[in-house]
Amino acid sequence: MKDLKYIAAFSIPVMAFLGLFLKGYWVWATPIFAFLCIPILELIFPVDTDNLKPDEADNKLKQKLFDWLLYLNLPVVYGLVIYGLFTTSFSVLQTYEFVGIIFSVGIVLGVNGINVAHELGHRQTTNERYLGKALLLPAFYMHFYIEHNFGHHLHAATPEDPATAKYNQSVYSFWFTSTLRQYFNAWKIQLKLLKNNKKHFFSLKNDMFWYVFIQISYVIVVVVIFGISGLIFAIFAGIVGFILLETVNYIEHYGLLRLKTKSGRYERVKEIHSWNSNHVIGRIVLYELTRHSDHHYKTSKKYQILDCHDESPQMPYGYPTSMVLAMVPPLWFKIMNKRVPKTMISN
Repeated sequence: MKDLKYIAAFSIPVMAFLGLFLKGYWVWATPIFAFLCIPILELIFPVDTDNLKPDEADNKLKQKLFDWLLYLNLPVVYGLVIYGLFTTSFSVLQTYEFVGIIFSVGIVLGVNGINVAHELGHRQTTNERYLGKALLLPAFYMHFYIEHNFGHHLHAATPEDPATAKYNQSVYSFWFTSTLRQYFNAWKIQLKLLKNNKKHFFSLKNDMFWYVFIQISYVIVVVVIFGISGLIFAIFAGIVGFILLETVNYIEHYGLLRLKTKSGRYERVKEIHSWNSNHVIGRIVLYELTRHSDHHYKTSKKYQILDCHDESPQMPYGYPTSMVLAMVPPLWFKIMNKRVPKTMISN
């Protein structure tokens, strides 16, 4: 039964569905659940630092249940996007309902869309990677696959990484710097990959070109079928989705820096270069993303077997709670700045 705990990750899509179905003030149930109820639950439930034994980890890797719990997010996410498009285009809504639906579906795009896409994007099979890219589409963040896998994991916790927040940088500033730099970095990485493989810009291997084409096609289909209301919903729900991702990026590496060796190169990525959280609710809802230190330490590890490392910097709260705190920069700095190693600040 313990393995079924990740079904709780679908609690956010369930709340979004209820909002779409019931309308009225119910459309705000998802934001309230995600950023009020879950943080409260994180404070109530204990922190779990236990790691799996080798035989337990091997057993979990053999169970396809953990993979199917990820795959199920594809119909869930697209089902809610389509439901949202129909609701915002063909129903008479108050402004607060329209905005609430945007936020509700946008949160699903971030949590059950981009977050799951991140996990699948690290898989070795092509089909799983395709599923991951499909989950990035409604948030207009397909370039994330290239930048994250070929950029972030190479440069994490260095000034060269757009997705590493600087010490004393606010989350609002980070939204702009990370979003823009990641997109342009993705193009740089793509052009380098094409050059290394002796392919030209208009090659079928230019994934960035395909991402632009697919995302523009998505927008055109939305406009043709659902009109301007559908377009507004789709665009702003996508923005909410990737802003949610960037907020997670912000707290994952905030203020942490890899030191340079005598040769002038950065030290390799260690467990100390990502903020870790063992708060059980956030771990379950985010498919163990909160054990981020181990993810960077060994990127091929599947979510169900990620470990806690004692040497990793620990967040005082879970990721959902920390995202809320980040919205108030003075409070965030007061809590987190003293936890950043002094050697990293002076670097």
